[in-house]
Amino acid sequence: MSVNVVRYRHDGRVRWGVVDDGAVVPIDGNPSTTREFMLRGAPGLHGGAPIGGERIALSAVEVLCPITRDRQFLCQAVNYHSHLRESGSDSTSNPFNIFFRKASSCLAAATTDIVCPSHVEFLDYEVEIGLVFSRDVGSPVVVNEDDLASYVGALVLLNDVSARDVQLPEMQFYKGKSYRTFGPAGPYLTLLTAEELRRFPELRLKLSVNGEIRQDALASDMVHRPPETLTELSALQDWEAGDLLATGTPGGCALRAPAKPLALLAQLVSPVRRQALVRRAAASNARRLRPGDVVEASIRTDDGAIDLGTQRNEVVVA
Repeated sequence: MSVNVVRYRHDGRVRWGVVDDGAVVPIDGNPSTTREFMLRGAPGLHGGAPIGGERIALSAVEVLCPITRDRQFLCQAVNYHSHLRESGSDSTSNPFNIFFRKASSCLAAATTDIVCPSHVEFLDYEVEIGLVFSRDVGSPVVVNEDDLASYVGALVLLNDVSARDVQLPEMQFYKGKSYRTFGPAGPYLTLLTAEELRRFPELRLKLSVNGEIRQDALASDMVHRPPETLTELSALQDWEAGDLLATGTPGGCALRAPAKPLALLAQLVSPVRRQALVRRAAASNARRLRPGDVVEASIRTDDGAIDLGTQRNEVVVA
């Protein structure tokens, strides 16, 4: 059975606890980082260790970001068929697994306001499933469906907030996606058994803006699944327990591929002119995020057996 864990503050102390019927049950050991939790706290919970002792109402604690800022924040781009199509491509013409990073300082709690920098005019959303690693990897490995659970210890709900008028004209994924608060995560780390992790394709990603559903898709729409992705990633770099990989977003973002003549024109002009064109297009895009908008995101199986929780974030101006 999946276990939802929160990192929280209560009476001035930061602790980890298991969510159980509207309450938090603190775990022993009090790990200070996500790495420590994944190495020393999660294994006992996976193993069915009894949970007892103090119970605190979930409403009485401040739920914090479950990924501490000492962790790597790795990402996949255009990794859903539906998002590839709305980006003007498809998996046959663009078959590559695209990796990038976000600054760990953008990580935020699940109810944090999304702060839009004053110079950003095209703010976008991307609901994503995050993989949280359970072990260190320092050399190439081959990961398959049967042993995926020995590498992925938990899943987490993410919103990969993006300043498109920085990301695209400046060709800066890192910069355009790393402003502070651009990575709401949680509320939970959801610990899954190997059997539950096989249900990964059944996870439904949903995101709404001011109550209007913008994204609604199953993880089965994913192009590069976790086993092949981790195999490829391990050939590039090391990772540690507690590090995070965001696995891409489905279709429904505010960003849409421009008509081909406009796309060709954009490639011919200077980056400064290109940025002006993107911002001009944003002005007439009713789907972009604006101050006062409320973004809600959730990930769960349709039967509710696996539930990564819900985020609610208001967009504010810096």
